[in-house]
Amino acid sequence: MDILNIVKRECIDIDRSISNKAECLQKVAKLAKHSAVLENISEEEILTALQRREEMGSTGFENGIAIPHCRLKEVKEFVVGIITIPDGVNFDAIDGKLSNIIMFIVAPQSKTNEHVRMLSTISNILRIKDACKEMLSASSSVALLESFLRYNRDEVDISKTGERNLFHITVTNDDLFQNILQVVTSIEPASLSIVEAKQASEYLAKLPIFAGFWNDIESASNKIIIAQIDKALTNETIRRIEDVTGNLDECTEVSVSVQEIFYSAGRLQS
Repeated sequence: MDILNIVKRECIDIDRSISNKAECLQKVAKLAKHSAVLENISEEEILTALQRREEMGSTGFENGIAIPHCRLKEVKEFVVGIITIPDGVNFDAIDGKLSNIIMFIVAPQSKTNEHVRMLSTISNILRIKDACKEMLSASSSVALLESFLRYNRDEVDISKTGERNLFHITVTNDDLFQNILQVVTSIEPASLSIVEAKQASEYLAKLPIFAGFWNDIESASNKIIIAQIDKALTNETIRRIEDVTGNLDECTEVSVSVQEIFYSAGRLQS
């Protein structure tokens, strides 16, 4: 995924005049229209698609970030842009805080997998505090783009071998699970599945021999991410997971194991 070419230089702006979410979406539609990719799509069509997506749930996330996005059947290429709003705007963010970095995506309706990976990649970059701080301090659209691209780690220089490793990532913390899932998705795994399972103590507590050991435990589920990832990306994947968890050897809510695959064929659609 070539972020350098997907983020459109003509779709980047610093705007101090936006005062509410409705104005922000209008600005997104107007700015997106600057791209030649959308020359046959009207500003009204883009705005309507963005509004429909927001009706499904706000794209305002935590820590001042919003990623409004939409899919259009007539669009053939991705258009990604950036707007910073120094004073912030109420974007109905899940943490109730104002949003001041708005990254938007107008995507082809037919490219669901690429759209998901792009959302994950952007989210991973914007989770880096230094990246957001530098973007907000940018005084021009050129500096803003450079700040974003400086923290992009999506492009990995590898020689594809076709060989894969199997990752089992067990997570007991929902917030960590969501962040790690975004990391794995951005790596572009050959296959990806999620399994939910209870902790072993819940089963052991039901065996007569272990009665009384775990009477006070709370019911909790583990989520297991199972992914086939190109072998050349193994170390990079682990590094990115540790960006979320810290040192895995010291983390008590995430377990990662990697196995070499003897045989693998086929590819699962996400």
